[in-house]
Parts: sequence; structure tokens; C-alpha cells
Amino acid sequence: QVQLVESGGGLVQPGGSLTLSCVYSGHIPEDLNLGWYRQATGKEREWVATIHAIGMTTDYADSVKGRFAISRDNAKNTTWLQVSGLKPEGPATYYCAATWESRAVTYWGQGTQVTVSS
Repeated sequence: QVQLVESGGGLVQPGGSLTLSCVYSGHIPEDLNLGWYRQATGKEREWVATIHAIGMTTDYADSVKGRFAISRDNAKNTTWLQVSGLKPEGPATYYCAATWESRAVTYWGQGTQVTVSS
């Protein structure tokens, strides 16, 4: 089991920036990929970014490329998502996810809400 706790959400102005954090704990396998998803009110949860355990390679959804950056520090058991150029799309909950690649198991955090409004 892997437990995840997100933080860093809040109110930000359109075009503003924010850094979300996710601390993970429990049994941490070497092939634990970390990712971020978001879900706006009334919409399906969508994938935003992933940082792989092997090689620390990153992938981004086309909609956030160039504006968001994912990173991780295995010594601190933490992953971050730097978000910028936020659009006034109403509140969205950002979820941290940890995928144990060899077991195809995904663990989820409880989410942190980001509201973009002037």
C-alpha cells in the first residue's frame, strides 16, 4: 500500500502560478511512477502529467505542455507539479497518483482544489 497526501491548492488569478506537492509513504517499490490528474466540476478526471521511476522521464498532456512541470525527489518521497498560465476554468481538484508499474496497481491521494478566478 502507498499513501499519498496532496497540498498546495488554493485560489489563484488567471495566468498565475502554483506549486502542488504530494508526499507518498508506505511500501515504495523501485518502479513507482508518479502522476497528476485533475477533475473539474461536472467533468471526467483527466491525466495531466507523469514522471517515471526509471530514468525520471516525464510525459505531459498536450493541454499543459509548456505550462506545467512535474518533478520528484525520491529521498523526500515527494512529487511536485508546478502549474502556470492557469485559465479561469472554475475549480478543479488535482489528484496525485502512484502507479506500481510491475503490478499495474494505482494508488490515489484525496486531492487538492485549485480555483482560478480574478
